[in-house]
Amino acid sequence: MAYFLKRTRNKKGLYLQIYESHWDPGRGHTVNRSVRAVGYEHELRESGIADPIAHLRSEVDSMNAERRAERERGRVREISDAPSERHLGHFALKAIDDSLGVRGDLAFLQVPSGFRFSLADLLSCLVLARAVAPCSKSRTFHDVLPQMEGVEAGFTLDQLYDGLAYLGEEYEKVVEIYNARVGGLFGRDTTTSYFDRANFCFEIGREDQPGRKGPSKEHRPEPIVGMGLLLDADCVPIAMSVFPGNESERPQLKRCISQLKERNAISGRTVRVADNGPDCADNVVDAVLSGDGYIFSKSVKALPARERAWALSDEGWQDVPDGRGGVAFSHKASTGDFEYGVTDAGGRRRVVALPERRVVTYSPALARKQTREIDRQVEKARALRLAAARRSEYGDSARYVTFEPVDGEGEVREDTRVVATLNHDAIRKARSVAGYNMLVTSETSMPPREVYGTYHRLWRIEESFRVMKSELDARPVYLQRQSTITGHFLVCYLAVLLVRLLQVKVLGGRYSSEDVMGLCRGLDVCQASDRRYVNVSRRTPIIEELAARTGLPLLHFNLSKGDVKAISSCTLGMLRGEGKVSPPNGRRCKGAS
Repeated sequence: MAYFLKRTRNKKGLYLQIYESHWDPGRGHTVNRSVRAVGYEHELRESGIADPIAHLRSEVDSMNAERRAERERGRVREISDAPSERHLGHFALKAIDDSLGVRGDLAFLQVPSGFRFSLADLLSCLVLARAVAPCSKSRTFHDVLPQMEGVEAGFTLDQLYDGLAYLGEEYEKVVEIYNARVGGLFGRDTTTSYFDRANFCFEIGREDQPGRKGPSKEHRPEPIVGMGLLLDADCVPIAMSVFPGNESERPQLKRCISQLKERNAISGRTVRVADNGPDCADNVVDAVLSGDGYIFSKSVKALPARERAWALSDEGWQDVPDGRGGVAFSHKASTGDFEYGVTDAGGRRRVVALPERRVVTYSPALARKQTREIDRQVEKARALRLAAARRSEYGDSARYVTFEPVDGEGEVREDTRVVATLNHDAIRKARSVAGYNMLVTSETSMPPREVYGTYHRLWRIEESFRVMKSELDARPVYLQRQSTITGHFLVCYLAVLLVRLLQVKVLGGRYSSEDVMGLCRGLDVCQASDRRYVNVSRRTPIIEELAARTGLPLLHFNLSKGDVKAISSCTLGMLRGEGKVSPPNGRRCKGAS
């Protein structure tokens, strides 16, 4: 444990505090905490202290001397003797971020702000820290950034919040900057794009923009914010959209696509792929009028009776083997003109007919899964019916129940007791369509299996949201200003972008997002002396490959100060195996070719 004087410059002046640092075995790294808040330097001068900084440094020296004396007398167990840990796992993401060369553009972006710190440094620090140890902005500033090798936080905590708010206000420009650089360095395939949205909850008690109460899959009562995410054909993010949680997702696909093409001068044809949420007529017609195509999914249960009968009939099915003697899925297709009702610029409704291919698929594994879920919900509804539960207690099982008021009169409300009857027609209908799905596409000449394969790559965007929510702790959101909320999501978006570039463009898709996140959080060193470090990370396949590609001593136990600096200074060329580093003794690390 050691004491030190912390100086923070904000709008009011230089604020002085006495901090202590100690090793936290629970967190696995050194942490700092405030011992005493002294006050502003100018106020201390006014109170009669001629040189407050010198005065407090002397006091801190006395406190450290007293602590050392107590340790020598055996009255205090000194825990700062535990090795000081340094994070190195962000080195690969940092190499990609540096190679994009966005600093010059971000320097221009901050010109109107008058900031006296580098906005590019701030953004890079926040994005890399999010991948290493996601936590609050305060903990990021005090606990995470000081432990990250090769990262210098040349800003105060107040400047961090101001910069985050500014980035949130200009997030579309930041995304445009990164898109241009990613396209120039790695190339972009926008022949196919994938779109989906997710909700993020707030841990605040009131609604505000963009946090609004809306539909939540987890039925949480807190305000939520919606985020739309667009991926290219390689499943690398290309656009994001943040909007209030009570807004529909349907306008977001059109907005993201139009902004993408306008801001990046993309004129080629794009096949838009999305889940069944944005399959409204306006999005379909907008895709056609824009010269694009589309692949959406439709619920077979919600189809008109005639179309549903064709989808569930036994005719026209083709089986796709699973390679183990069974059937992976079956499909059949129909092509024709289908009508959509749209609203024109004058507000008038009209019907347009569009040529489409409709592909119906049946998966035995999905059928078993959905049937089990239906049976579970039916059993839940039956138990609640016997217990005379309230309407609000049924949750998702309410779709299989018919409700009537207890007294036979009045309205069925969430908080009223009801007479519940199992809806056997709804149960039979749900079981009859278990395992079925319909894909609707403008690509009338695309083979059904290709339509199926293209659509099912949509799981990548679901994975991106899962990484954002679980690995990057994008939720719950504790921020309250709209600009800082958007800045927070921008940081998470860019972290996912760097992870996906490393995963797909550099490592060829051979490793999962969990493997990449494990690299970011698992490669640490401890300082054993002034010039010697020890590698405390576990050996993993992704570390082995990067060691072979770069020639860096990622698998060594003993590391010099120069080794640590070489790792933190890795370049994209080294990640690609274009230039390897030899240790001072001329030997390559184990695993390097």
